[in-house]
Amino acid sequence: MKYRTIGTDPKTRREVSVLALGAMLFGSRTDEDTAFAVLDRYVEAGGNFIDTSDNYAFWTDGGQGGQSEELLGRWRRSRGIGDEIVIATKLGARPLAPGTSYVDNAEGLSAKVIREAAERSRERLGVDRLDLLYAHIEDHEVSLRETVEGFAELVAEGTVGLLGVSNHAVWRVERARSVAAAAGLPGYEVLQYAHSHLRPRYDVPEDLFPDGSLGHAGPDLLGYLREEPGLTLVAYSPLLKGAYTHPDRLPADFDHPGTPARLRVLRDVARETGATVNQVVLAWQIGGPLPILPLAGVSSSAQLEENLAAVDLELTERQRARLDAAH
Repeated sequence: MKYRTIGTDPKTRREVSVLALGAMLFGSRTDEDTAFAVLDRYVEAGGNFIDTSDNYAFWTDGGQGGQSEELLGRWRRSRGIGDEIVIATKLGARPLAPGTSYVDNAEGLSAKVIREAAERSRERLGVDRLDLLYAHIEDHEVSLRETVEGFAELVAEGTVGLLGVSNHAVWRVERARSVAAAAGLPGYEVLQYAHSHLRPRYDVPEDLFPDGSLGHAGPDLLGYLREEPGLTLVAYSPLLKGAYTHPDRLPADFDHPGTPARLRVLRDVARETGATVNQVVLAWQIGGPLPILPLAGVSSSAQLEENLAAVDLELTERQRARLDAAH
């Protein structure tokens, strides 16, 4: 396994594996025995960066989520896991009531919600401190200052380590970080957005894609990452939910003339290296010039093994240049 540092403050920064494990469906669609086997193998291989959220997976049973955090808590207790494993979670997108959705009924990012939701997550995970806590989605009803101060209070109390943000407009991220910096408070240091080798269209109405594919890291966010060396991008859905091996799963906003060209190069490099297309995508992210950590969810040990093998796949400069330039 290879590792990368996230965060800049010596008190809160962590060394995490370059391949993060998504636990979104653990405890719901992925049964406990399978999830425990995947988690055990991931740790055995040197993995130590696991991702979840307080609302995972509310859509599977019409509830409010929490199944993933609860399963991770049971796994931690049964295996005697301590702070050597970094578990990141998110808040703000938990539905306020069962049978509703975060789209129109989310808890949001008020100081009250931040405190109460973080406490619930700590209880479910069985930890004294949340290693990395994200603001999951935007809340336009609460001031950025209230949100920033709400997160900062938990860091000051020692119940939260690093702060992150997911699925926010880049200008809102920068404004929140500026508010924090001006007040001498900790700000967001980890960004979590969808990012893969294939690129989506960015000029489509948001309501056409309720699957959330517009949470992608676009050129503006990647440029921001390039200019702010203290930030790290955790790239969710790097394998596009299996679309590289099942083209019928490709989201509609990837249906444009650039997609076939990038797929051709991916397949060419896969043949040259003897790797799978999925492994090439992950290796392209891991070994690139920007601090990007792919976050891949799996539902079987076989899928995990394929992903783990990508960590040691070294692409040549020429192969990487071809992958970057395809359009």
